[in-house]
Amino acid sequence: MGSSSDEVAFDFTPFIKIYKDGRVQRLAGCEVIPPCKDPGTNVESKDVVISKDDDVSARIFIPKLTDQTQKLPLLVYFHGGGFCIETPYSPPYHNFLNSIVSEAHIVGVSVHYKRAPEHPVPIAYEDSWTSLKWVASHLNGNGPEEWLNRHADFGKVFCGGDSAGANIAHNMGIRVGTRGLPGFNIDGILLVHPYFWGVERIGSEAQKPELHAAVDKLWRFACPTSTGSDDPLINPATDPNLGKLACKRVVVFVAENDLMKNRGWYYKDLLEKSEWQGVVEVMEAKGENHVFHLFNPYSDNAVALLHRIASFINHS
Repeated sequence: MGSSSDEVAFDFTPFIKIYKDGRVQRLAGCEVIPPCKDPGTNVESKDVVISKDDDVSARIFIPKLTDQTQKLPLLVYFHGGGFCIETPYSPPYHNFLNSIVSEAHIVGVSVHYKRAPEHPVPIAYEDSWTSLKWVASHLNGNGPEEWLNRHADFGKVFCGGDSAGANIAHNMGIRVGTRGLPGFNIDGILLVHPYFWGVERIGSEAQKPELHAAVDKLWRFACPTSTGSDDPLINPATDPNLGKLACKRVVVFVAENDLMKNRGWYYKDLLEKSEWQGVVEVMEAKGENHVFHLFNPYSDNAVALLHRIASFINHS
């Protein structure tokens, strides 16, 4: 007879298990790569503490520079993982940021926010907001991180992320638009397979009720205080502040076989029907599934996604 500590309260295999005694077992996203100079891209990375009290940190990436006074576009990136798994130090994210920073020739800040269930949503949003304020503290060149002081062009700031991280990037755009962050302007937001949801089934969601129920359950698990899948944090259609998104350009990446594909297209429609005055476009990868680019980064579709991110950032 098994002990009570072996009884599972929440099973979201192959990602995470929670036992009735409160123990958390992450089944993915636990491997770590230290900061380094990547031999393939010549991108250098280092880890920084953003807030010791709040346990918020980041990994910063910088490309090979021939001019040490050069200013580069800045990307603040939020990783995915259902708000529960992965970090900026996980191999898929470390490698993806290396690739973006090299391809687009930018400075990257990959945020390490605290994860559910130990730190339930909305803590991830609060940590991400703390991170944006920390980045903004470098506007006048006298912040705590020299790479940002010396090389970040604050006239070309972008926010981005994938899955739950794309959700965070969107919500940070809403916060900047509604609360303001003096001197900090977001040029564009890039959302890769964004984790948006809703009670009403749209598109192909109705054909997969078991997956729809699993996504509902995951959101409730990550954010126990939520009103449900029509919470404005997860469903932009219910957010009265959607039109205040603080940027003029958005690119949304979706994957043909991803359950959340319909939400990406719907997000485009919502923005275009709101009072938001920007331009939004969607790029769909045929034959692919959720966050395919992280696990098959050399595929044609993953390379096309990377090129599109770089051209979006370097658009003049």
